[in-house]
Amino acid sequence: MFANTFPTEAEMARLFARMLWEIRAVHFNAAEPYKFASGMASPVYIDCRKILSYPRVRSAVIDFAAATILRGAGFEQFDAVAGGETAGIPLAALLADRLGLPMIYVRKKPKGHGRGARIEGELPEGARVLVIEDLTTAGGSMMSFIEAIRAAGGVVEHGIALFYYDIFPEGRPGMRAKGVTLHNISTWRDVLAEARRDRLFDERTLGEVGDFLAAPLEWSAAHGGVSSLGT
Repeated sequence: MFANTFPTEAEMARLFARMLWEIRAVHFNAAEPYKFASGMASPVYIDCRKILSYPRVRSAVIDFAAATILRGAGFEQFDAVAGGETAGIPLAALLADRLGLPMIYVRKKPKGHGRGARIEGELPEGARVLVIEDLTTAGGSMMSFIEAIRAAGGVVEHGIALFYYDIFPEGRPGMRAKGVTLHNISTWRDVLAEARRDRLFDERTLGEVGDFLAAPLEWSAAHGGVSSLGT
């Protein structure tokens, strides 16, 4: 069960960013940008799934997630924790265990046999569900899972992404407009601040990353990627 310790939000953000660098989950490469499925070119890339392979990091991050939710939403606001297929499933199991709550998970699409279920586990009508993801860019995939839970009779007003891009203006406000408060631990700006603090890259690379975070689609278009999402 969670130990009820509450580091400051700033300290959790800094430590999580440091952990991500330590386990080599984040990468900067302005010279050869990464290309995402959306077609966007980016000098940054993150793989939060690596957290699961490092027990001390994993435990600390789940503590941070629990502290973030208890502080931001309350202590008795949830009846279950849900994870989305696939990265959110182990995180939901870990966080549910830490908070002493049941756990369910949500498929990306209905199972093609048996009951054709999209929700796996026990979901009572009206259950208040917290959804967890490893990361989110603008909240699109998380909202897909949330809508599936709502369609099955659950109530979802809060979601947590361990890592939030926080570079697209429609992200958090867009989710709020749909009745969901998005919580997170760290963002790309926290990761960049840690890289600057420890001088992990040359100033040119750090500057390019800063330019990308300030205007991601403009940076993408200037480096061979799309200039708008969904095109």
